Amino acid sequence: MSGYVGILVSDPWLQNQFTQVELRSLKTHFMSMRRESGKLTLRDLASRMSRLKVVGENLTEEDRAACIQDLYQNLDEEVDFEFFLKVYLKLHAHASARTGSVAKNSSAFLKAATTTLLHTISESEKASYVAHINNYLGEDDFLKKYLPIDPSTNDLFEIAKDGVLLCKLINVAVAGTIDERAINTKRILNPWERNENHTLCLNSAKAIGCTVVNIGTQDFIEGRRHLVLGMISQIIKIQLLADLNLKKTPQLLELVDDSKDVEELMSLPPEKILLRWMNFLLKKAGYKKIVTNFSSDVKDAEAYAHLLNVLAPEYSNPSTLTVKDPLTRAKLVLEHADRMGCKRYLTAKDIVEGSPNLNLAFVAHIFQHRNGLSTQTKQISFLETLPDDTQISREERAFRFWMNSLGNSTYIDNVFEDLRNGWLLLETLDKVSPGIVNWKVANKPPIKLPFRKVENCNQVVKIGKQLKFSLVNIAGNDIVQGNKKLILAYLWQLMRYNILQLLKNLRFHSHGKEITDADILQWANTKVSNSGTQSRMKSFKDKSLSDGIFFLELLSAVQPRAVNWSLVTKGVTDDEKKMNATYIISIARKLGCSIFLLPEDLTEVISFLSFSTCLH
Repeated sequence: MSGYVGILVSDPWLQNQFTQVELRSLKTHFMSMRRESGKLTLRDLASRMSRLKVVGENLTEEDRAACIQDLYQNLDEEVDFEFFLKVYLKLHAHASARTGSVAKNSSAFLKAATTTLLHTISESEKASYVAHINNYLGEDDFLKKYLPIDPSTNDLFEIAKDGVLLCKLINVAVAGTIDERAINTKRILNPWERNENHTLCLNSAKAIGCTVVNIGTQDFIEGRRHLVLGMISQIIKIQLLADLNLKKTPQLLELVDDSKDVEELMSLPPEKILLRWMNFLLKKAGYKKIVTNFSSDVKDAEAYAHLLNVLAPEYSNPSTLTVKDPLTRAKLVLEHADRMGCKRYLTAKDIVEGSPNLNLAFVAHIFQHRNGLSTQTKQISFLETLPDDTQISREERAFRFWMNSLGNSTYIDNVFEDLRNGWLLLETLDKVSPGIVNWKVANKPPIKLPFRKVENCNQVVKIGKQLKFSLVNIAGNDIVQGNKKLILAYLWQLMRYNILQLLKNLRFHSHGKEITDADILQWANTKVSNSGTQSRMKSFKDKSLSDGIFFLELLSAVQPRAVNWSLVTKGVTDDEKKMNATYIISIARKLGCSIFLLPEDLTEVISFLSFSTCLH
């Protein structure tokens, strides 16, 4: 699965002319123009570009036709998407010259819709994130010459422009996500290398659960502050919430009473578990209110005072709960946290103003530092009786991150729970195959009546059969009941269909022909063979692929400069195979592929179809 920029446009120069949202919108217009007559020629563009901003509004059809005629000789030449973009840019420049408006870069397709918004950033959040970066990356061999960053300046956005800092920050959040051998770390990077770093960053961010819809590499290269800060916020949040699960912190079992509650706890998103933990301790402290958010419910700092008193009574100050002024109380709370050794992440002013991101970061850091839960093994031993769902967890993670990358209306925290009403599955189907969902009979959340959920899920199954999915013995009620294996089977086929449709739409020479697994296998083998090597893949389950050599040769065939062969191991031992697999995934993401695999999926030869398809 390729990222929008990487898969829509292979030319790096073109990638740098457009934001991701512009590319997607232009792609939609292009496909619509081409559908009208089955193909699109230069001669057709003058009339059909009337619907585009700037080019359509500021140039008449005669103007566009004259300009195209001056630029190109053969007007009957068929136009593919990249050619279309180049024509568009030239017409846009012509229109801008006539109206006297020159954009910062060549593209202003959506400028009218976006530049009227004033994007402000929180200086407090910026200062907090800068402190976090200085703390965790201050000793990094490459970054230490740029750190510490001064939070009172905009140096953060300048340093982020080459992509190295964001890639390193992702690895702090989820160790090993990016093979640092794949990051371009020269002192001065050329535009191509900088773009590669940002592509690697965006695709890796998606792979750890960040939402990056409508963010492109150019946004980072230009240092668009609200987008850079938003990405940093998501990455740090993932790092701070990493321990809020039973695998990392089995002591969380103290929050529940029986096995049914354990299942519910395991399905909650980390923020909800954090709130449950906080309320569990507040109840112990005798605090009567329930905290439901990290904003208005903590503004008076009373909940914090009780929480820290129960966690670290040795550092408590009696006046914290007696003072009347919330700001004064907030200051005393932070002094208490300091004595505990907790990093602040926020100021007293941030507490009373209810900054949700900074309050969340503060509470998550307190949890990491001292959670106050029992270390007894009585409850923890219960975990040993639970089934080992390691493979199911890996698949659930991959499908969850893939669905979130599509930009559905609601963020998915757990596919087995969040898909049970059918709505998000219908949204995903509509994104994968626009127009296929009958929204007139769909039931929008919140859905209280169970049979309404079944109706949605029945339509999901019906559409699956329409798309020729193998759905033997699968009914809508199986999804409503949260049947894990059947849900995973459906999602695998849906993801696979999405991949093959992307290929079919992008490879114009297919003339509507369905692309099969055999076509992808043949393409991969031919690509590697044409590059002069003898490696061959017999099937997507070929165990000899576990050393990673074939896929490194395929990556090298797609982009000769992509692989540094001096960093490749022989792939004999398990450690060598894992090193190659990690490098393969990072290089593929660097080339524009959105990959939701783990290195183990490659070394165990589990998900090679998705990988090969993304490179196709």
